[in-house]
This record gives sequence, C-alpha cells and structure tokens, in this order.
Amino acid sequence: MDKIVGLKELRNRLDFYANEVKRGRSLIVMKRSKPLFKVSPLDEGEQWEEVVDFTKIRRGGVKAKDLLSRL
Repeated sequence: MDKIVGLKELRNRLDFYANEVKRGRSLIVMKRSKPLFKVSPLDEGEQWEEVVDFTKIRRGGVKAKDLLSRL
C-alpha cells in the first residue's frame, strides 16, 4: 500500500523518505489535500543509461555554461 505524505513533510524529511523508497515503498505526495505526484522505486531491471560521463572529460565535470556554448 502507498504511504500518503504531505509535500512539506517530504521536504523536511527527504532522507527518511528516500530510504523508504529505496526499501521498496511507494509514496503519494499531497499538496493542499490533493495528490501531486507519486514516488516509487525503480523495477529491478530498470537502470539509467549512461550517455556521457563528463568527469572523464575534466575532473569535477564540465560547467553547463561551457557545454551549452559549444552546441
């Protein structure tokens, strides 16, 4: 079952709720008694695809301003 949490509560205790999601629990975030969004864990098979690792280009990464100026 999804846990219902207020937006302010989520902001104030973000680390706690991040750990809850990491453990497999889903959250429905409310604002003014209306559902705003749902936070749920990734499925086991889901992973982010790495497109570019900017730390390999320069230690500490690349500034977005520098990157955008070259596009």
